[in-house]
Amino acid sequence: MPDRLVSWIQEAFPIASWFPDYELQHVKGDFRAGLTVGIMLIPQGMAYAVIAGVPPIYGLYAGLVPLLIYPLLGTSRQLAVGPIAIDMLIIAAGVSVIAEMGTDRFIGLAILLTAMVGVIQIMMGFMRLGFLVSLLAKPVVTGFASAAALIIAFSQLGNIIGVDLGYSEYVFVLIWEALQRFGEIDPLTLMIGLITVFILVVIDYRPGRLPGALVVVVLGTLAGYLFSLDAEGVEIVGTVPEGLPPIAFPDFGFSDMRALLPVAITLALVQFMNVTSLGRLYASRYRYNIDANHELVAVGASNLVGSFFRSIPVSASFSRTAVNDKSGAKSPLSNVFAAVLVGLTLVFFTHLFFYLPIAVLAAIIIVAAIGLVDIKELRYLFRAKQRDGYIALFTFGTTLLVGIQEGILLGIGASTLAVMYRYGRPNVVELGHLPGTRSFRDMERTAEAEEISSILMMRVDASFSFINADYFKKRILERQEEKDRKIRAVIIDGMSINDLDTTAVEALEEIARNLRKSDIELHLTGLIGPVRDVVRRSGLYEELGEDHFHRSPHQAVEYILKQWDKVDDEHRLEVYRADVRHQEPEAPEKKYPRYK
Repeated sequence: MPDRLVSWIQEAFPIASWFPDYELQHVKGDFRAGLTVGIMLIPQGMAYAVIAGVPPIYGLYAGLVPLLIYPLLGTSRQLAVGPIAIDMLIIAAGVSVIAEMGTDRFIGLAILLTAMVGVIQIMMGFMRLGFLVSLLAKPVVTGFASAAALIIAFSQLGNIIGVDLGYSEYVFVLIWEALQRFGEIDPLTLMIGLITVFILVVIDYRPGRLPGALVVVVLGTLAGYLFSLDAEGVEIVGTVPEGLPPIAFPDFGFSDMRALLPVAITLALVQFMNVTSLGRLYASRYRYNIDANHELVAVGASNLVGSFFRSIPVSASFSRTAVNDKSGAKSPLSNVFAAVLVGLTLVFFTHLFFYLPIAVLAAIIIVAAIGLVDIKELRYLFRAKQRDGYIALFTFGTTLLVGIQEGILLGIGASTLAVMYRYGRPNVVELGHLPGTRSFRDMERTAEAEEISSILMMRVDASFSFINADYFKKRILERQEEKDRKIRAVIIDGMSINDLDTTAVEALEEIARNLRKSDIELHLTGLIGPVRDVVRRSGLYEELGEDHFHRSPHQAVEYILKQWDKVDDEHRLEVYRADVRHQEPEAPEKKYPRYK
């Protein structure tokens, strides 16, 4: 086989690069991890399908074909793919606007949404748009996930008390309706739900070998069968179709696709964030690399192909990935073993879920959702950077009060505006000379830093562009006017300027002209290569003159003082040189044209 073809296959299908070196000793770890995750996935998948508003069987369908596709294309070794709670909430919120939950049309639209999400993710991967995950900043994700967790938990309030509250993405609406129908609460259903929650909390507190979700499903099913709970008015799962999912193309309708597009884009980004953040976490832990664009294609293909087998959207599960890792997963093949277990369940064991009370599934969802409310992370954000804490809080509030999609989009908007504001008001500091050295430091942070007579030195810590050009110009000119000493030269240390556009060039020219009117020189130092290129091409170099550009603040100060001593004979240069006499001599400064 030609080397180029082999290289292409390995690039397109990452499994081709690692499977030839796959060792038999890894099979044991992947097999054990796959079975453990599969045992978790069966009850979780059924429970999460209830959140999405589709029958529980569709949660099992989502645990089959997508788990077979991901290992072919994915680059993460520990990732466990399948339905997750937050995705199901987005589905319910988006699709319920178009169709009534639980109906055939609703199910069809949910599967169409799966296909659309897959296509969007594949296109993003081929267009190498993996960087878009940065739109979902950590504060946005923290705030959204915590709010979504509360919405998920309260969405099961009706199932836990035995009252049909309908669907709402607003917590306060659900609570108010439950209070109004307090007299309709079914005590037996409520008792089953509370006992299930208690068992899950105890098992989570003292974790054992069996996942809590599986334990309560088995116990709940036995209780439903032995005590004929359905005859007592307790809602049960009922008949679950047996057999593998049928192959069918999703029903495509352009009007439906147009209506679902905002939901699909939101879900595609949220899923990608889950996959890449989890993938990077474990890749860093085990020191290997993942490819964000490959992950987009992998999860997209899992969704697209899965939709042909009646799957609802899948992503990376935080809880199941953690279990997958702890159980010894060595490669993505653990997903295959999990899928095999789900497939066996679909073929042989779905009838066992007939007597399972819906309240048990609701309790599983509530306990899992509450675990997503991350107060510790919110405190960390406020402690580390208060602005990020407020963005998380804003996203949390808007998701609860305005809506799920609106919340995450408003969170992204707030995060983007915060970045724009920060770039628009960059950190501009005055530098002072550190005695005995050639170094210059922020005078507000370094008490030892001293002013140099008649020289004002400034530093801007940001790219210099149209966003902040006007602010930077005003800060320079205002600081020069504020000084109670005669300023004859302004030095801008450009070491931290990593970009320069034409608006910024124009601002620098205007700064130079305004300073020149007051007989003040403008000097620039430390410009990096790409910035120097813009300076040359824009004509700013000729405008200021080659002797106004220097390698370092030290060389700029020496040059300026040397010129002044020629005129004033005040010996400033000797005083300055005496102050840095203990330093090693610096290489002589080269003229700017050779400074490349």
